[in-house]
Amino acid sequence: MSNTKFLDIMHDYIYQYMTISRNASPNTIRDYKAAFRLLLKYMSQYKSIQADEIRFEDLNYDTLSAFFNWIVTERKCSTSTRNNRLAALVSFSEYAQNRDFDAASVFRKDILQIGIRKADKRPRAYFTREEMSILLSLPDETTATGARNKVLLSTLYGTAARVQEICDLTVSNIRFVEDRATVELHGKGSKYRRVVIGKACSDALKKYLHYRKIESDPSRHVFSSQTHDKMTISCIEAIVKKYVLLAKEQNPSLFLMEHYTPHSIRHSTATHMIEAGVPIMAIKNFLGHSNIQTTQIYAEMTQNTVDKYLNEWNQKWFPSKETNIQNSELSDGIPDFLK
Repeated sequence: MSNTKFLDIMHDYIYQYMTISRNASPNTIRDYKAAFRLLLKYMSQYKSIQADEIRFEDLNYDTLSAFFNWIVTERKCSTSTRNNRLAALVSFSEYAQNRDFDAASVFRKDILQIGIRKADKRPRAYFTREEMSILLSLPDETTATGARNKVLLSTLYGTAARVQEICDLTVSNIRFVEDRATVELHGKGSKYRRVVIGKACSDALKKYLHYRKIESDPSRHVFSSQTHDKMTISCIEAIVKKYVLLAKEQNPSLFLMEHYTPHSIRHSTATHMIEAGVPIMAIKNFLGHSNIQTTQIYAEMTQNTVDKYLNEWNQKWFPSKETNIQNSELSDGIPDFLK
């Protein structure tokens, strides 16, 4: 067997199977490539086997187990990242075994013995309604960058869009009507959905497109950076981080979560919809989830909401002592202690 067969199959897996057959998203392909690069780096540094010399039989259980320990202990990868790297190699092993059973079957068997690690469940970072209001008020609308950032944050919150969906958003994806707008978002797995945003966000978005003079150019991306017509994920992450840090400085009693990301805004929208009593199925469709279980996990109730519902339940089923006595005297006269 040629030593390059391992790399040949990996190449075909990425550029034929993942890109064409599966039509995987750019983010998924990027993450899988990162997993493979780490494996090649480990094999070079710790096994003295260069990329073009790796054979499937080199990837036995001991080597794979040591590799995953390395990315956790040396690379300081989180449990979630470690599991994502494992998922990439498991998927690749299935493809490789179908391509060359004799060569890759042992690799497939051994990688399946590397178990998923249970990650510590951390509370999802989200903004309360007060915090979200503060965050939206921070950009300086008198500057071009501040005006863009204000609309960007408002659109993230109003649409509950994923970051990549905002990066990909073009003028053609937006339809304005009298008091609202319909926004078409292209999400994971080439799926798309339409969401409706209210008047305040709609008006701000319309004004921003007019300010940029792109409202009549359907191919233009709605949000751009100073150097590129299409904004990147890292750019949006930097914008959110900037205003979160500013908000924490100005409001030390708020924004108490350790780490916020643009995805925190999406989670905030879902949480606030739950608090407002929006049906879970409506939230599912709004977020673009494939199944209701994802939405139920994603849109966890805040403690304020739990307290509110528990208080209403207690008032209904456990009325105050005064009310109980009055009701007893008016109904059957039986003392409470005998009931």
